[in-house]
Amino acid sequence: MATVELTAENFASTIENSDTLFIDFWAAWCGPCRMFAPVFEGAAEKHTDATFAKLDTEAQQEIAAALEIQSIPTLMAFRGGVLVYREAGAMNAAGFDQLVEAVKALDVEEVRQQAAAAQAAHEAGGHADHDHADHDHADHDHADHQH
Repeated sequence: MATVELTAENFASTIENSDTLFIDFWAAWCGPCRMFAPVFEGAAEKHTDATFAKLDTEAQQEIAAALEIQSIPTLMAFRGGVLVYREAGAMNAAGFDQLVEAVKALDVEEVRQQAAAAQAAHEAGGHADHDHADHDHADHDHADHQH
């Protein structure tokens, strides 16, 4: 399966409509991004039961800024619309293949329940002075976060 090019128009719908989604945040000037591109493309060809998308951080600066992408390449994985993996840096083919298999093996309902419980606990935590925009929800420790 070919990769999907993400834009402001299709970003949210791609996450919502993909059971298993991997996003590669990249830029043309980035050497490690160019090295990771064939690994990502190869995985897209091999794992046709998942969606593989690329987001050019230069062309889509608003999305990259909103997601606080600090360095590229950054890889995100979503299962059932829930972010389950976020890491900066290129990966070799074997490591990426292991990640893809691990994310695909996650139980979608369990992931959604954990995300809902975490969100409810976060909102009920009495953080009245807490600004929700000042941190990345992806840094939470997930038991299913495997390398």
